[in-house]
Amino acid sequence: MGLAVLLGVLAFALVQGYTRRVEALHPDVGPTVPVTVAAAALPRGTVLSEAMLRTTSVPESYAPPGAIASPVAAAGRVLTTDVAAGEALTATRLAAPRTGPVAALVPSGLRAVVVPTDLPGAAIRSGDRVELYATYGGGHAHTELVASGLDVLRVLAPSSGGGIAGSVPSGSATGGVSLVLLVDPDAAERLAYARTFGALEVAILGPDAATGSP
Repeated sequence: MGLAVLLGVLAFALVQGYTRRVEALHPDVGPTVPVTVAAAALPRGTVLSEAMLRTTSVPESYAPPGAIASPVAAAGRVLTTDVAAGEALTATRLAAPRTGPVAALVPSGLRAVVVPTDLPGAAIRSGDRVELYATYGGGHAHTELVASGLDVLRVLAPSSGGGIAGSVPSGSATGGVSLVLLVDPDAAERLAYARTFGALEVAILGPDAATGSP
């Protein structure tokens, strides 16, 4: 009986020692907190709605800094970066409240301008880079480069009413898409002059083309 008691005490000590080792290897991660994640992959510039998001729970110590707790808090805000499906939404990925979907993507010191084109929608997409050329008539007809390496922020399709769907009126598009381009103030001035006095042509740059200066 004494041996049985001794073996029982030894077994209890071994179990307790094992339990302490397991606890040391798996420290307490704390309570869980709600985190809002993307229900599907979302590109930058997306105006968020509650239907695009869902809520999950994660241990508090693993929640990313600035995590958005509720889809309600993110609804109406604009994404400034791409977000993968299931990726947590944080304050650094959202534009300031009441910022528009284009303004949210414009860095400090640059401008977004809308340029009507004859390009079909299948020919270009957001993220492409383009050059703009202007042809001037008169006694000294010539063509000159207006700006190069411009980022395409948005591609706007004509609406059925003759304007540009989802944007402010941008001039007379002749059936093609309009491009929202990222430019610096000097390029914006040259572009305004070219649209007034010349005929604009858009050249789409390849992925390996020199970027140039906006």
